[in-house]
Amino acid sequence: MGLKADKLTTRQNVGEGRRMGYEKVCILGLDCAEPSLVFDRYRAELPFLARLMARGCYGPLESTVPPITVPAWMCMMTGQDPGTLGIYGFRNRRDRSYEALEFANSHMVQAPALWDILGEYGKESLIVGVPLTYPPKPLKGVLVSDFLAPSTQEEYTYPPEFRHEIAQVVGDYLLDARGFREKDRDTLLTEIYEMTKRRFALAKHLLTTRPWNLFVMVEMGPDRMHHAFWRYMDAHHPFYEPGHRFVNAIRDYYRYLDSQIEAFVQLLDGDTLLLVVSDHGAKPMVGGFCFNEWLIREGYLVLKTVPEAPTKFSPKMVDWSRTRAWGDGGYYGRLFLNVRGREPQGTVPPEEVEALKQELIQRIEALTDDKGQPMGNRVFRPEEVYTSCQGVPPDLIVYFGDLHWRSVGSVGHNSLWTHTNDTGPDDANHAPFGIFLMADVKALRDAEAPVKTFDTTDALKGLSLYDIAPTVLNAFDLPIPANMRGKVIQRDWTGASPSGREQISSLSTPMQAERAYTEQEEEELARRLEELGYI
Repeated sequence: MGLKADKLTTRQNVGEGRRMGYEKVCILGLDCAEPSLVFDRYRAELPFLARLMARGCYGPLESTVPPITVPAWMCMMTGQDPGTLGIYGFRNRRDRSYEALEFANSHMVQAPALWDILGEYGKESLIVGVPLTYPPKPLKGVLVSDFLAPSTQEEYTYPPEFRHEIAQVVGDYLLDARGFREKDRDTLLTEIYEMTKRRFALAKHLLTTRPWNLFVMVEMGPDRMHHAFWRYMDAHHPFYEPGHRFVNAIRDYYRYLDSQIEAFVQLLDGDTLLLVVSDHGAKPMVGGFCFNEWLIREGYLVLKTVPEAPTKFSPKMVDWSRTRAWGDGGYYGRLFLNVRGREPQGTVPPEEVEALKQELIQRIEALTDDKGQPMGNRVFRPEEVYTSCQGVPPDLIVYFGDLHWRSVGSVGHNSLWTHTNDTGPDDANHAPFGIFLMADVKALRDAEAPVKTFDTTDALKGLSLYDIAPTVLNAFDLPIPANMRGKVIQRDWTGASPSGREQISSLSTPMQAERAYTEQEEEELARRLEELGYI
């Protein structure tokens, strides 16, 4: 796809962003890094990030709906929302049948990422660990795909032979902390540190051995730490244990990250714009709400036989001739309607769909917790939060307890609430805001140097994950595609949408039929994602 300026429909940099002219932009992604920890609780113990905040700019970064690793990182890198990408989570309905599900993968991403756009201008990119880059696609530069790669024995890099160089540099490159729910916490902690250490070692190797203009790395460690150790440091967590030996586990890991980032940034040229971002934040998980259990009790979902013990939900269980709706589990809930003429055995007449949605929204938002208190549920309509809806979107998206409760899809619990995760121990859920920090590297090193970009010490408001892509293109003095969401983040940021903002159209095309995983790999991936709580 040609993206050069003479072939682009472009718009002015939103808000008349100041022309930058950087030679290099570096994005360090920390999956799930939480604003309250970085900006407040641990700020005094994170000297490098604190300096970045003082000499650059920072603020909470609003995530996608839902705030989930897939597709949030790729939304950030393309400037497109989940609906436009047609990717609503880690696993999506391939079509309107009940059982055709497909794991999200790079083949589904039809919108150009930042490195695709920059490649058209002859700029080199180094990409490490960005979710939704497996299988790796060709680019002008080097790409190491993400934790969704089956293993390092597969072709998980571009060019393919680069994986052999990785083995020489770091040995066994850890795509993720495996056996997340199975390992004892000491072993898991050691593995997360080792994963982070090797990722940064590889990043520094790339930085010093390859030409580049754009560098993007995503480290998954903060997410794994929050899910495994949040209860030990948060007095508001229902399973908090005062004085536990892991009370400082998350703090110490953030301090380690701070030192790793500082050592990495020392290798950057002065004429580099540095961004440190996360795709979402974290909050304590109170428990799980049994979504399908509630739909069964209220008569929306009918099973052929109700299991007597907790059992993974399967479409084969369902009496579709009597079912109007069903739900999906994970950190948030997805609700699908069984619409006549749309689903194979649809029961809801099309003319009654809107009334049923209204009914479900009202009832879900009125739900109470196990103590009889309002849960504070939030329900979203995809057509209202996305610019378009490609693929097969859910009919409704649900945040139980505003994401303090996860959505439990399994059935047979004999209760609507559970305080034990159906996928294993889990301390945290995702929060709608991640972190954003940005500074000129020269300004970071020399307090007397002219500040090329930002000099505010006040936290910015109104920042969105969608602002990253246009901000990066603006930093390179490149035109911004008209259908890219977001605004250029600049010194006099107000958070207001500019007047005359253009209607955004989809860049996506229908999903490719090419399979990214074998059946055996899909089974293993399902096990891993269930273990991690994503499905």
